[in-house]
Amino acid sequence: MNLKELSEHLGLSPTTVSRALNGYPEVSERTRKRVEDAARQHNYTPNARAKRLATGRAMSIGHLLPMSNKHEMVNPVFSDFIAGAGKRYAERGYDLLLSVVRDEDEEATYRDLATRGAVDGVGVHGPKVNDTRIALLTELGLPFVVHGRSSAVNTDYNWVDVNNRSAFERATSLLLDLGHRDIALINGLDDMDFAVRRAAGFRDALLARKVAVNEPLVSHAEMTETYGYRRMQDLLARETPPTAVIVSSIIPALGVRRALTDHGLTVGKDISVVIHDDDLIRIHGLC
Repeated sequence: MNLKELSEHLGLSPTTVSRALNGYPEVSERTRKRVEDAARQHNYTPNARAKRLATGRAMSIGHLLPMSNKHEMVNPVFSDFIAGAGKRYAERGYDLLLSVVRDEDEEATYRDLATRGAVDGVGVHGPKVNDTRIALLTELGLPFVVHGRSSAVNTDYNWVDVNNRSAFERATSLLLDLGHRDIALINGLDDMDFAVRRAAGFRDALLARKVAVNEPLVSHAEMTETYGYRRMQDLLARETPPTAVIVSSIIPALGVRRALTDHGLTVGKDISVVIHDDDLIRIHGLC
């Protein structure tokens, strides 16, 4: 069924049907629902090319995936986010455009996307404490949403995030309630905004209980399984190993578990482990 046939079936003009399907505010909610129900019933899908021409939109949302030796974006957390975003885009008739670029080419790629009108907006991932991409995209007039926040940026921008500081304050408080005092933090890179917020929450909880921060127990690095394994090995080799560990992601937590297993230790019995992001991919023995 095409637009004309759907319109005739509903007794509405093609313009009204098109506006209803594209979310125009002048169409009543009752009419919009009627049109959407009929479109689903008759398996009507708007012609993507015609829709782009009619609306002047690219009907695509861009996401840049930087290739870097400093951070690893391809991980289960990023993949889950992209999968969820792609599903929502598809529900609204948008495509997801994923571009892999070198770090040094990221700015040029954003400028190219804006100049060509290749996307209607972009998602920004892995923000640093003072992320220059926010000013760049604002300058370009390219709509964007930051997956996370950038604490040192004072201008207004749209973001979606969890409360990292509160989450790690609560996790640390829980371990303190259990009687732990030697608590390690295995965190992300120290220039990433989420890692700064998580470390702040960790410190807040300790200071609130008048427990000194044992700096050697706090580490920052790229959150890989190897990092988790090596860091946990180092912690266990200390004269006084920590009795509890907070891990900033499920990925290094895999390495943490492997290191504990190598030492014959049982999570929850010999040592307490709290993992952030572990709701995304559940690993037996860590949840």
